[in-house]
Order: sequence, then C-alpha cells, then structure tokens
Amino acid sequence: MPTTREPALTAAFIDIADTMVVGYDLIDMAHRLAGHSVRLLDVAAAGLLLTDGQGNLGVLASSNEQAEMLELFQLQADQEGPCLECFHTGEPVTAADLPRWRDRWPGFVSVAEEQGFRTVHALPMRLRESTIGTLNLFRTGVAPLSADDLTLGQALADITTISILQERALTRSETVVEQLQGALNSRVIIEQAKGVLSTYGRISTDEAFTVLRAYARTGNRRLAEVAGAVVTDPEEARQVIRYVGTAP
Repeated sequence: MPTTREPALTAAFIDIADTMVVGYDLIDMAHRLAGHSVRLLDVAAAGLLLTDGQGNLGVLASSNEQAEMLELFQLQADQEGPCLECFHTGEPVTAADLPRWRDRWPGFVSVAEEQGFRTVHALPMRLRESTIGTLNLFRTGVAPLSADDLTLGQALADITTISILQERALTRSETVVEQLQGALNSRVIIEQAKGVLSTYGRISTDEAFTVLRAYARTGNRRLAEVAGAVVTDPEEARQVIRYVGTAP
C-alpha cells in the first residue's frame, strides 16, 4: 500500500471506530464509509445497499447523486445489475469496461454510462453464510481496481457488517430485521429533508446532505431526528440553512 495512503487509512479506521462506540448512527456511519471508500480507493463514487431482513434491498448510503441514481435503478429495473447479483450470490462481482456487459445487464449498463461510470465492483457485506447488503464501487475508467484496493474495499464492507451486527448484540432490544428496516425507513425522511433544504437554500442535494450531516453532528443529534424536524418544521429547515456558511 502506498505510504501516502497510510494517514488517510488510519484516519478512516479511527473515524469508523468512533461511530461504533459513541452516538451510534447507522446511516451516518454508512455515509462515512462511502466517503472513505472514495478517498482511499481509486473510485469516483461508492454506495451501500442493505436488506430489510426479508430479502428486499434498499439504498442505505451513496457518496453522490450519480451513484444513488444507479443504485435505485437496479432496485427498480427487474432486479438487474452487478450489485444485486453480488447480494444474491454472496460473492464479489467485478464488471470492468461496462459496455462489454451490455448483454447481461442492458438497462444497467446504459444508465451507468449516462452517469459517467465504466467499471463497477460489488462487494458482499456478509458474516459467514448471511449476506445483509453490498458495498458498491464505481469507476470512470475501464480498468478494474488492483487486488490491494479490492482487499481494502472488502475490509470496509466487513467493518460495516460487523458494526451492524455488533450493535444488535449490544442493545439486545431489536432484531436485525427491525434495525435494518428502521435504517431504510430513516433514509426516506433524509431524502425528503435533502429536497426541502435544496429548495430553501437553492443548493444541490449533495450540498444539502453535507449541511444536514454537519448540523446533526454539531448538535450531537441523529441524522433521522434532524431530518424529521426539517421536513415538519419550516423554522428548523431555515435554521439548518443558516448553518450553510459555517458547515465544513
């Protein structure tokens, strides 16, 4: 591993460890992991799909709108795409130079090209025989990631899986089905809040989410809690928008 990546790798694991022991927020942790994946690996975007425990997948996190659009397309397009194949088989899927895969996933390849992606890696989030989701890495180039990068990407996926299941074991108050379904339900509120902030502040949805996360962290509140307040209380939305000037 290049020495120039070591500080970023150390910072990522410290950040992940912090989310696991202080103020656990599954959605915030997932978005941090997507962001770390982009910073640590040679990819343009990353996303996480998570099952509700009944075999139905939902988008838990994405590093940008292009990745989210592609993830959502897979869920809506007759279960087509490498990320869904990875989930169903429990094995990594690499689709380099996507036009070569058009016969296998015609709709997915077309949408991926529209979003500027040419290569996709889907890595399983699994513990033993149980697969609860996938970490998906999107590249604009046609070449696949190196073996070292794929190993690191799988480690990030494994950390996500362990943290989810560890939280269930610690709380003992929810089943994994309830936890995962709760996280997916929270994403719906967060998406609504992004839309509200984007409209109020005349900013992009990516910028709206950055502000929402920063505001929640500053107040030591959960993302879903702040998002719910933004959706239901115009004054809360205005207060978050006023935070734009100081958000990182």
